[in-house]
Formats: sequence, structure tokens, C-alpha cells
Amino acid sequence: MGKRDNRVAYMNPIAMARARGPAQNSGPTIQDYLNRPRPTWEEVKEQLEKKKKGSRALAEFEEKMNENWRKELEKHRGKLLGGNESSSKKKEKKKKEKKKSNRLSSSSSSSSSSDSSSSSSDSEDEDKKQGKKKRKKKYRSSRKSSASSTSESESDSKDSTKKKRSKEDYEKEKEGKNHHRKRKKADRGDGPLSSESLSESDQTEEVQAKKKKSNEEKEKTAR
Repeated sequence: MGKRDNRVAYMNPIAMARARGPAQNSGPTIQDYLNRPRPTWEEVKEQLEKKKKGSRALAEFEEKMNENWRKELEKHRGKLLGGNESSSKKKEKKKKEKKKSNRLSSSSSSSSSSDSSSSSSDSEDEDKKQGKKKRKKKYRSSRKSSASSTSESESDSKDSTKKKRSKEDYEKEKEGKNHHRKRKKADRGDGPLSSESLSESDQTEEVQAKKKKSNEEKEKTAR
């Protein structure tokens, strides 16, 4: 099977247009435009006068409206200017008030600072005085306590020394009495002392030594 023949015959457009002939007119031609009906000069004058009359009425209306607008604008301008003046006056008043308040605040702050400094100095002085008083009280109380403690210790030491002395004197008296008795017996010629009497004297001496040691230990613990 062979290929299809898709070839098309060439057509000359110019030749086709010539064959068709002249195209049909679908609107007014130039001749129709030139041959149109025209108004006369008198009709033109009348139209111009009518336009002028209409324009005069519009001008009068516009002038009236402009006058009204001008009046309204003047009113609004007066209000705005008055508001601006009042606002400017208010601003000036506020500035003056701020300046005054700043001055007063600065003066009050300076006075308060001076008062605070004076009060702080007074408070510091009072604190110093109170501290001195407290120190004096503490020193006095410590001195009193030390004096009382020293007096108590002295009284205790005196009592202990008195007790010791009384005990020592008592023991010395006992020993002196024993020696005196022994001498009397020896002078009488009773003969030599027996072993039993010597042992009893030794026992009494040991008991006395033990008592002394126990008393000394008690005193040490009491101190």
C-alpha cells in the first residue's frame, strides 16, 4: 500500500480577489459625509446663545455655592484656629505647670534630701548613743558578774581555807593529845609500849590520811 496524497493545489490570493470583483460598501462613504445636512449661520448663533445662557445660570449657581462653601470654610477655619490657639494655650499652660511642678519637686526633693540627711544623721547619732549605752551596760554587767564571781570564788576559797585550817588544827590537836598521852605513859614507867597500842596509833594515822585525801578531792571537784 502506498502513501496518501495530502498535497493541496496552490491558490493565488490576488487572482482570487480579482475574480471576486469590487467589495460591497457596508457604510457611509466620504461623499455622504461631505454631503451631510449642515445648519445655517443663524441656527448656529441661536445654539451659541442658548449655551451662553445655560453657562450663565451654571456660573451663578456655582458662585452661590462657592459663597456658601466659603462661609462654611471660614467657620471651620475659625473653629480650627480657635482650637489650635486654645490647644497652644493649653500646651503653654501645661508647660508652665510642668516647670512649676519640676521646681517644686526639685525643691521638695532637696528639702527631703536635707531632711533625710538630717534624719539619717540624727538616727546615726541615736544609734551611736544607744550602742554606747548598750556597751556601757554590758561592761557594767560584765564587771558586776566578774566581781560577783570573784567575790563568790573568794568567799568559797575563804570557806575552804577555813575548813582546811579547822580540820588541820583539829587533827594537830588530836596528834598533840596522843603524843602527850604517850609521853605521860612513858614518864610513869609503865614500860615499853605494847605492839597493840602501836598498831592502833598507825591505824588512826592511816584513817586520818585517807580522810585528808578524800576532803581534798571533794574540794577539787567542788571548784
